[in-house]
Amino acid sequence: MESIAENLAAVRAQISEACRKAGRSEHEVTLIAVSKTKSAAAVREAWEAGQREFGESYVQEFLDKQEAPELAGLPLDWHFIGHLQSNKVRQIVGKVTMVHGIDKVSTAEELSKRAAQHGIEVDFLLEVNVSRESTKYGLDPASLLQAAEACFTLPNVRLRGLMTIASPDPDAARREFSELRETLDKIRRNAPDPAQLTELSMGMSGDFEEAIQEGATMIRIGTAIFSWR
Repeated sequence: MESIAENLAAVRAQISEACRKAGRSEHEVTLIAVSKTKSAAAVREAWEAGQREFGESYVQEFLDKQEAPELAGLPLDWHFIGHLQSNKVRQIVGKVTMVHGIDKVSTAEELSKRAAQHGIEVDFLLEVNVSRESTKYGLDPASLLQAAEACFTLPNVRLRGLMTIASPDPDAARREFSELRETLDKIRRNAPDPAQLTELSMGMSGDFEEAIQEGATMIRIGTAIFSWR
């Protein structure tokens, strides 16, 4: 079994090659190591191999991991990438670099409220259900422009872009990634500050190369890094 360091090196090489094919710089793509369900020791191993951005999906697991002795004092950038309920927002504000999974304006409003209480600004993404699967979270693309406009007015938070989980079929995923990119372009045209809408969080272990082709700026990879351990 390959080590986490070896897996990371392989993933980075794939990212570099995908960027080359897309005519993009690899510095345009941030690798988020999805560490949900993985141990603090595994996160430490990835950190020692040079990884700094990590993604968590479950609030309590994230809080426990953040306090783990193996990670004490390490400069980690945590991204909350799972579905976030309004009543959990207060537990993660001030502890994460970015919140990816906001799929309701009411959750963004709660994020704004809690950020104001802490006197900070929090970056977030709106999650979009571009595959239109009933089993997935995310805003319907048809309602996205209205939701984004409501988010633009909220204090202490900054809408930075969009996030999605695509269909398992690679061809469908490519079309969905393209739709997300086009949707971000539409939102940017109506934004008070278009320059801050730069992020497309899309692509995972099985489809990140297609996502990079379609403009992903953040890819979320778990299995290819941590295997099934």
